[in-house]
Amino acid sequence: MKAAELLRRRVAYSQESFAELVLWQLPQALPGSAHPYKYRLAFVIRGVCVLRYDNEAGKGDHRHYRGKESKFVFESPEQLIQAFQRDIARCQREDRDS
Repeated sequence: MKAAELLRRRVAYSQESFAELVLWQLPQALPGSAHPYKYRLAFVIRGVCVLRYDNEAGKGDHRHYRGKESKFVFESPEQLIQAFQRDIARCQREDRDS
C-alpha cells in the first residue's frame, strides 16, 4: 500500500483567518506514532499560526496552541478533527473576548 491522501482542505473563517487540514494514511506508523496517519492541521489568524496539530516523525502526536506545545492523544481521524475544531472555537472566543 502506498500513502493515500485522505484530506486536503483550506477553510476560510474570516478575511483574517483560515484553517488548513492535511491528512494522509500511511502503509505503517511514523516513528513516535502508534497509528498509520500523518497529519498537519493549522489555524492561522492575521498571518500567524496560533494552533497546529501534527505528528512529525520521531516527535509523535502533539499540539501547538499559542506558542505552547503539548502532547495529543490520537484516537482516530474524526476525533482529531473534532479536537481541532473545538480549539478553533476557543481561539475565536479568546480573540473576541480580548
